[in-house]
Amino acid sequence: MNDLFALVNGEWAATHEIPADRGIDGAFYVLRDKSEEDVRAILEAGAGLGGDIYQSFMDVDAVNTAGMEALAPDLEKIEVATVEEFAKALAELDRAGIGGPLAFWVEKDSQGEDSVAYLVQSGLGLPDEAYYREEEHKETLEKYRAHVATMLGFLEPKYLQGLTPEIAAERIVNLETHLAASHWDVVKARDAVATYNPTELADLPPLVQLLLDGLPDGKVVDMMPSYTADLDGMLRRETLADWQLWAAWTILRSRAGVLPEEVGKANFEFYGKHLSGATEQRDRWKRGVGLAESLVGEDIGRSYVEKHFPPSSKDTMLELVQYLIRAYRERISKLAWMSEPTKDKAQEKLAQFTSKIGYPDRWRSYQGLEFGPNLLENVRRGARYEHDYQLSKIGKPADRGEWVTSPQTVNAFYNPVVNDITFPAAILQPPFFDPEADAAENFGAIGAVIGHEIGHGFDDQGSRYDGLGNLNSWWTDEDRANFEALTGKLVEQFDGLVPAVLEGTGSKGVNGAFTLGESIGDLGGLGIAVVAYQMYLEDKGIADVEPQAFGDLEGEYTGFQRLFLAWARVWRSKARPEMAAQLLAIDPHAPNEFRCNVIASNVDEFYDAFDVPEGSAMWIAPEDRVTIW
Repeated sequence: MNDLFALVNGEWAATHEIPADRGIDGAFYVLRDKSEEDVRAILEAGAGLGGDIYQSFMDVDAVNTAGMEALAPDLEKIEVATVEEFAKALAELDRAGIGGPLAFWVEKDSQGEDSVAYLVQSGLGLPDEAYYREEEHKETLEKYRAHVATMLGFLEPKYLQGLTPEIAAERIVNLETHLAASHWDVVKARDAVATYNPTELADLPPLVQLLLDGLPDGKVVDMMPSYTADLDGMLRRETLADWQLWAAWTILRSRAGVLPEEVGKANFEFYGKHLSGATEQRDRWKRGVGLAESLVGEDIGRSYVEKHFPPSSKDTMLELVQYLIRAYRERISKLAWMSEPTKDKAQEKLAQFTSKIGYPDRWRSYQGLEFGPNLLENVRRGARYEHDYQLSKIGKPADRGEWVTSPQTVNAFYNPVVNDITFPAAILQPPFFDPEADAAENFGAIGAVIGHEIGHGFDDQGSRYDGLGNLNSWWTDEDRANFEALTGKLVEQFDGLVPAVLEGTGSKGVNGAFTLGESIGDLGGLGIAVVAYQMYLEDKGIADVEPQAFGDLEGEYTGFQRLFLAWARVWRSKARPEMAAQLLAIDPHAPNEFRCNVIASNVDEFYDAFDVPEGSAMWIAPEDRVTIW
């Protein structure tokens, strides 16, 4: 065994063509395509709010006829004379779905039960601050500058202050570069302690308060306080003209997908082709599904669950979750590097985990929201409704039963501030989960995903929260030091790994510190899935599992072999170089080939299952293997 990922996915990767409208494809995307088709059928049946917004999006003639004039209500807001008026205008635009230089979301307080607003850096047209400063992104920055100029050509000259699109673009990108210089990098920005800075709204700088106009007085969490302070200094009378150019660009960029077709196509040339490597724009119906999902996803979810998620799947998943929690409980009790007092606290947190499977117990109401024939006005209505809904939570006890996603989402989640794991209905399908499949495959696929999400509660950041979801150090200093020594080894294993598609490009490869949380989740997920599968076999009184075929691979495989093969199959993916480079910069997950192989190479049972010899490409000496949970 030299390459588990290649054994399971190599032939597929060698022959598979990534669809022209995307930069990456694989197991997750097959299910996302299916979910998209299922939602399309619901929307095209015309029922509900989703059907209304979808219909207005699909009326291309009406969108093209409305033209760029449809953007005027947004652009007119920034035609003001003072910085104070401008900051308030940005707050109004934020409510209507156009992000400003400072964003926020509403969530349970990390040190309490009430919901608060978390303030976060924003304002960039490129994926991350590194794009404005790192040499490897220099070409992208130049192409971005040219793209901004091209797009500004769609606006009336009055919005460019009499400047040529090229000069206006230069000033916009310069301003964003200034903003980016104050942004926290991806490693610092995921630090749960460093980003928890509670303060009173009234104690923020006056201009920042105006950017947040509409937030109720009281506590907020200023996640990047140095950025907030810098932003206040950047917003001044002398820079107002540049800020207005930036705002005009931000409005145009944010609305490009719901403007006349030529605008969306021009925007795709950069964001689709250059950044992701796609060669064709996504079909309009797909973009319409995405828009409807973003505005009223849970409303659509009711119909989706009725049609596509049998109650029996929920019961089987709950059983799997219990096996994974049992396995974590056993592993924690046997940890050699952790003291008994800290083990007790870890067990206490584990006992407080809650699981959300398939769909919410209580569906959200969208009472009062209505859509008409005007697409852009529908987008504004939907954004304002969601904005006001979020604000209505502030200062009230957080609803721990609320879902962070819709049932038709293909993903899984851990939320540290409420200590729960979520598995939407759409991911509970093959190859991740099949209630009729062999147990080994379910444990290696969705079982490892369950273990991964539970593992986030014990990763480098999640472990800073207690069982109630509050930032609370429940570790001894010695245990934390032992933990960091182990996680440091995991950082080293991933640091600098370059995915095959980027070899020879000068890529710096994986930032092991950035991907650490997900790597800990993966390592715990697979290791715990192995333990849980063994428990399952013991409970069922199964001593020997008959070898069976696996997929289209030749031969037959033992139960534990099939578990690891199922693990490899869920990471099946193939990316274009452009998308691979972007993901290295912004995605806290390592490339899938490394998530598969590096993690499996740390699990002792992998060596037993495949009789991996010393000298194999996947061999890690026993003393160098990392086992955390």
